[in-house]
Amino acid sequence: MVGDKEVSWSDFLAPKYWGLWLGIGLLRLVCALPLAAGYRIGRTLGRVLYRLMPSRRHVTQVNIATCFPELSQEEQQNRVKEVFENNGIGLIETGWAYWKDKDLFRSNTEFRNFELLDNYLKQGNGVILMGWHFSCLDLAGLLFSLHGAPCSTLYRAHNNPMLEWFFTSGRERFSQPIERKQTRQMLRAMRKNRCIWYAPDQDLGRKGTVFVPFFGQSAATTVATTKMHKLNQSPLVKLDCWRKPDNSGYVLEASAVQGFPSGEETEDASLINAAIEAGIRKAPSQYMWVHKRFKTQREKTTKFYKTEALFKK
Repeated sequence: MVGDKEVSWSDFLAPKYWGLWLGIGLLRLVCALPLAAGYRIGRTLGRVLYRLMPSRRHVTQVNIATCFPELSQEEQQNRVKEVFENNGIGLIETGWAYWKDKDLFRSNTEFRNFELLDNYLKQGNGVILMGWHFSCLDLAGLLFSLHGAPCSTLYRAHNNPMLEWFFTSGRERFSQPIERKQTRQMLRAMRKNRCIWYAPDQDLGRKGTVFVPFFGQSAATTVATTKMHKLNQSPLVKLDCWRKPDNSGYVLEASAVQGFPSGEETEDASLINAAIEAGIRKAPSQYMWVHKRFKTQREKTTKFYKTEALFKK
């Protein structure tokens, strides 16, 4: 099911989709290997993408230099490489989320402060589960399902219909995907006391946003989180997830966003950005810095990413 339309793999047999099928097939083969092999292959894939994607490398360089000015140029460059390595691993982790036996992750997944989430769910009003775009994004959904709390995930529809089917059907294994514009469906899920996973950390343009700090840089930030809360008075819980540095497992940590709701959209957006930043700093190389987080600037003439490359290639 994609939106309100019934879709299956057989809808994508035309030659224009064969390249995607090849990629999915290769990913499926890699995901059949042990976890340790997946980490190695993912890291190697990330190093290859670092070489093959100069525009995304440049975006990542600008983001890292902007958000971590305390690092030396060499340290910043190393972090950029680590970001690509983690994104490569993240692709493998996406396959694990869709196909791997979830029992493989039970013993190496650590849940922290989940009594906060459980206590909110006992109130019967649903929970807004605020995340951010870390590299193990989809695997985090599978890991969260091990806790047993019912979850729906908000997402932005993909322009490619096959990829929309692929990601949606994969996520149905551990959650109920809801396209972000389907407000009524989201409200119904809240009223059924479900968690609504939602990531307000990307640049969505000027509409419905305010400019507040993110890693010390003014960033267009959505006010949708405040509006979601007003729909049903559902409490907000931040969910951080990161892979342990030695690849021995994963940590999922629930926490409150202190001061939310403040009663004012701009202040709420500032609180949310600060909370997300604190989560990213727990594993900064595992964030998807390849996105143009600061593309929209207060001054429309400012082209944030139209600068010369910050590092030598």
